[in-house]
Formats: sequence, C-alpha cells, structure tokens
Amino acid sequence: MKLVFAGTPEVAVPALDALLASGRHEVAAVVTRPDAPAGRGRRLVASPVAERAEEAGIEVLKPAKPKGPEFLERLREIGPDCCPVVAYGALLPRVALDIPAQGWVNLHFSLLPAWRGAAPVQHAIMAGDEITGASTFLIEEGLDSGPVYGTVTEEIRATDTSGDLLTRLAFAGAGLLVATMDGIEDGTLKAVPQPADGISLAPKVNVEDAHLDFGAPALRVDRMVRGCTPAPGAWTTFRGERLKLIQVAPVPDRTDLAPGQIAAGKNNVHVGTGSYGVELLWVQAQGKKPMRAADWARGVRIVEGERLGG
Repeated sequence: MKLVFAGTPEVAVPALDALLASGRHEVAAVVTRPDAPAGRGRRLVASPVAERAEEAGIEVLKPAKPKGPEFLERLREIGPDCCPVVAYGALLPRVALDIPAQGWVNLHFSLLPAWRGAAPVQHAIMAGDEITGASTFLIEEGLDSGPVYGTVTEEIRATDTSGDLLTRLAFAGAGLLVATMDGIEDGTLKAVPQPADGISLAPKVNVEDAHLDFGAPALRVDRMVRGCTPAPGAWTTFRGERLKLIQVAPVPDRTDLAPGQIAAGKNNVHVGTGSYGVELLWVQAQGKKPMRAADWARGVRIVEGERLGG
C-alpha cells in the first residue's frame, strides 16, 4: 500500500523505521507536528520523526492543524491507501479521516479498551498493572474507541519506569503495525469492535499530578515515581524547595518512620510512607543535576525528624 505515516516523538521512530524496512509498502510522506522550541536557546527544532523522514528522503508535512486546506489538498494529491499513526499529537478531523480508503490506523500503547488517552503507559504503571501491551485500531472520532486490528502483550517489570516500558512497547508495537498493514493490504485482517466493559482512561499526567503523597502506601509511592519517570517527574518538597525523586525502592522491614519522615544513614536514605518505608536511590534537587540520594543527604545535612513534603 501507499502510506502516509503520522507521528512526532522519538517513540514513533521505530514504527517508521519498520515500515521503511518492510519492503512491501511505500511510505510516500510523513505528517508530524510543527518545529517546536527546545533547549536553553529555545531555538526551533524538528521532531524526531521529521528528522528521520528527512534522512530517508521522504516528504515531511508539518500542518499547524490537520484541518488546514493546504494540508488536506496535499494529502489528497498523494492519495494514500492508509495512514498509520503513532503518537502524532493532534486531533484528526473527519475530512482527513475520510481521505485514505483504508482509513488511519493508530498504534496505541495499551490493551484497548484499557487506558484510552494520552498517557497509557504511565497510568498502567501507576495503577499497578502486571500486564500491558499495544493495540492497532482504526481511528474514528471518539477517543481511542475504534475497532481493533491486533494486539501484542508486554509484562510490566517490578522496576520499570514509564520510559523503560515505552521503549520496549515502541519496538514490539512497530512489528505489530507492519503486520497490521500487511493484513489490511491482503484482506486477511478485519477490525473487531472494542468490548463495552473494561474501559479506563489515561489522561495526560501533568506536574501537579506527579506531586507525591507520603501518606499513601509504599507501593503506591514507588509506582508513582516509576510511572512519572522520566516525565513529568515525581516530586515532593524539602525545606520549601522542590525535590524530584527519580528512583526509590520499597523497604518492607522499615516500619518505624512516620509518613514523609527522613532517616539518613551512612549509605542510604529511608523515608516513611502510609505503610512502610521506601529507600531513596536517585534524587534531583531544584537547579541541580540528578545524584545519588545518599550524596544529596550528606550535602544538605539532614536533621533528625525532618520530613519530605512539609
């Protein structure tokens, strides 16, 4: 089939690479978000998908909004059979959805209908799910509600951050997306409506959502830290300044600390929660680089009885 691939961040690049390497389909163009300011200088930078497409010599379309007449006209001129999508980041209007004969097929990083929305991997970890995966589905106007072509499953490991898990899903999902394109092209694959039961939502996780509550159980604190790493970053406060927690580990036999209470040893830092303690492994103080928690504690000279979170 002739394809127009839509995607923006680094996590979409493995799928684009897999389609380019498939040898069966032609990626005629790429649709991505416009260049965005980045870094200290805030200079405009192309998306990872745009950079990869340019390396491959593929036309790159960067509409401010995918309902713009110039973009829609160009899409009709290209005449794609299907538009595979991975984390594009913009709402597709009905007029765009109707252009390719086989529609727009999204690779979503959950086992639909679980975790529909912008942050499925983060929510799966924060909820304590043991299994997740990726799904390909036909995009319709509802939120991730279209019929499903196929899935792959992936175990959530006890130490997975959302970054770790998303990386694995990006590569597993890339193979699924290629297989989905193959099945659509040869007519062997039909989309199946999602069940009405088991729907859960995964809205974007913002900075305020990542504010840790040490009154919650230790496992909840650990899941929050892992789910919010690398972005937006789980955080608390210490002496009135924000402290990001990058990695923690539950310590079930540490039951003598009140929620948020800090106990700094020579080589470890424990903090109480609503159940038992967690060990702080890596932290990042405001305006500083990430560091081992024991080094941070030595530097700030923890006073007995001090707490995280005020």
